[in-house]
Amino acid sequence: MKEKKVSGKIKGSLKFDGRLVLTGDLEVEDHIKAREIIGNDYFILTGDSITAGGSIISYGPIIAGGSIISYGPITAGDSIKAGGSIKAGGSIKAGGSIKAGGFITAGDSILAQLYIECGTTLAAGLYIYAGLITWREFEDGDDLIECGKLKKGEIKYGKLKETGIKEIEIDGKKYSEQTIKNALKLKRRKND
Repeated sequence: MKEKKVSGKIKGSLKFDGRLVLTGDLEVEDHIKAREIIGNDYFILTGDSITAGGSIISYGPIIAGGSIISYGPITAGDSIKAGGSIKAGGSIKAGGSIKAGGFITAGDSILAQLYIECGTTLAAGLYIYAGLITWREFEDGDDLIECGKLKKGEIKYGKLKETGIKEIEIDGKKYSEQTIKNALKLKRRKND
């Protein structure tokens, strides 16, 4: 597999048919698309989406204005945050919290040392863990798993709070309120 070392601030998008290896913090104005992204000790920040055919690994945080999609696992030494949704073909693991404006879906398990929060559905092929803190004392709310609806997966550690999914009907089809908000946000971004 081809490998490219990157760091710094990039205007527009970053696309690479191979493995991106961060040699410093990476901030991309639009979106990142690569077969695999290795963040080492640096953060990954993008104004739009992050997509990888393989894994996304960062020992710092992973933050996207849009969605984070990986056909392999997503692993962050710090928190994972997406304005849109988070989807992994494998597991999703964070040394901090996991937060998404839309859904969170993992083919395997989801593990967060702090809370898990998503605007719509939460689904895992296996187990869900939240609040497994190893680096400080436990605080109230650290083990909260908050979602519109738990779609799939067994909660092994954490406290589930389902908030319900607000739906809007348009031309006979139902959409979650969060899906409409994300679509409008994306449209505004593309018009800017």
